Amino acid sequence: MLFGVGLLLLSASLTAQERDTSYWKGQGTFGINLSQVSLTNWAAGGDGSVAGDVSATYSLDYKRDKQLWQNRLELSYGLNNTQTNGTRKTNDKIYLNSMYGYQLAEQWYLTAFINYQSQFDKGYDYKVSGTDFISRFMSPGYLSTGLGATWTPRPWFTATLSPASWRGTFVMSDYLSAKGAFGVTPGEHLLSEFGSNLTMEAKTEFLPNMTVYTRLALFSNYLDKPQNVDVRWDTQLTMKINDWFSANLNLNMIYDDDVKFERADGSRIARLQFKEVLGVGFMATF
Repeated sequence: MLFGVGLLLLSASLTAQERDTSYWKGQGTFGINLSQVSLTNWAAGGDGSVAGDVSATYSLDYKRDKQLWQNRLELSYGLNNTQTNGTRKTNDKIYLNSMYGYQLAEQWYLTAFINYQSQFDKGYDYKVSGTDFISRFMSPGYLSTGLGATWTPRPWFTATLSPASWRGTFVMSDYLSAKGAFGVTPGEHLLSEFGSNLTMEAKTEFLPNMTVYTRLALFSNYLDKPQNVDVRWDTQLTMKINDWFSANLNLNMIYDDDVKFERADGSRIARLQFKEVLGVGFMATF
């Protein structure tokens, strides 16, 4: 809360005292990927389908003298409709991160950050049930904040270590809370953790018209099994075809020790989660 108030005060101060926008650098993308399959008397079989995916990213950075303020927003949502299974969600993401740093030495900043992650819509495990949801908006919702240091050895790479960070896992759905989903105590709506967070980010155009952005976040909970490190690794590969169209590959890998999956014997265990989204479609850069 205090960090959020601090960001608002900083923003107000920057707006009031500095009208020169040359210290700001913003960049964003907006993309729509569509696919459609229609079959009539098709001997080889198959199932007609319509799929769509919408995504948007925006980065806004401020750098002046010893001050550094970096912000990033990522949104995505996708649906797939087939004649057999109807409409199902394929992609759903809300990510917002803000980091403020004050330079202590060359390439080093004293930093504070706040991070929020959740989703827009209900999610289902269709192998089990198409009616009992297993996630929804703010179930889970992740809010993290902390203090630490940021290292910027290259313009395309940053690493932030926060040895004092708090992460809250919110499960606002009474239905999921009663099940103890996402590590909360059954009937509770918040799992509070205190530990260390390491985030590394890199973005570079490694070939003409081919850009990769990757982010690896590691979190260790000092209060419970600190050796079981939570991992979130996101990679976005963009291959520009022309000014309006591109191919996009998004990879997401998660290991969260508090998220358990049921095994055949009824026991529950944390497992590595992986998602891949590949699309070709319209993309605008601004």
